[in-house]
Amino acid sequence: MAVKNFKATSPGRRFMSVADYSDLTDKKPEETLLAPLHRTAGRNAQGRVTSRHRGGGVKRMYRIIDWKRRKDGKWAKIAAIEYDPNRSARIALLHYEDGEKRYILAPIGLRVGDRVISGDSVDIKPGNAMPLQAIPVGTLIHNIELQPNRGGQIARSAGSYAQLMAKEGPMAHIRMPSNEVRLININCRATIGQVGNVEHENISIGKAGRSRWLGKRPHVRGVATNPCDHPHGGGEARSTPGRPSTTPWGKPTYGYKTRKHKKASTRFIVRRRS
Repeated sequence: MAVKNFKATSPGRRFMSVADYSDLTDKKPEETLLAPLHRTAGRNAQGRVTSRHRGGGVKRMYRIIDWKRRKDGKWAKIAAIEYDPNRSARIALLHYEDGEKRYILAPIGLRVGDRVISGDSVDIKPGNAMPLQAIPVGTLIHNIELQPNRGGQIARSAGSYAQLMAKEGPMAHIRMPSNEVRLININCRATIGQVGNVEHENISIGKAGRSRWLGKRPHVRGVATNPCDHPHGGGEARSTPGRPSTTPWGKPTYGYKTRKHKKASTRFIVRRRS
């Protein structure tokens, strides 16, 4: 994939760039793997906004992705590389030998016509999935499970990958995309390779309207508001807050502890990302 830049025919085009989509082989998705996608616009079950600056955006259909990769011993042929509006990575359509169709994340190097398989003892090649205990140390992996049979949760965005650093008893040392080293059960599955569409990080949104297409609403700085709306608001001309940074409700922005169940997660961290 390459990034396409525009001539500055308008202020919105001046810094805008898009993907040229040359890596895609099919424009229409597989209809049997589509599901309706209901948006909450940042509201919880009570209808209150709990995640601000969300709403709007173009309508989408959800592509059902096979995160677990538990169809062992069955070869699948790559039928197409497709665009997914719900994620930055590309997705690959698999046609299994028994006729079933599934979507997976498309790693670097996967081409139409290639074959992939999942199982306990399969080849170390991009797109194949297997338990961590069967993967050689030093291999780049993605779509990693945190608990066996839960489905991949780690390293799923465009260009991301993790690395298997070591195996020690029932646990494997995984270097995360953030450089944090974490312990994960060796029975958890992962997919070989790095997620494709690496050039995604070079894309520039370019204009506010494009963010609105993605469902992102404007984020107003606290110092630009009125004093009734934010602790940093008010004052003549531009003025600093005169106090440590806070949220609109007065809670400290930096250093304020919000996690409640920290022990269950942090005990598996070997080296922190910082």
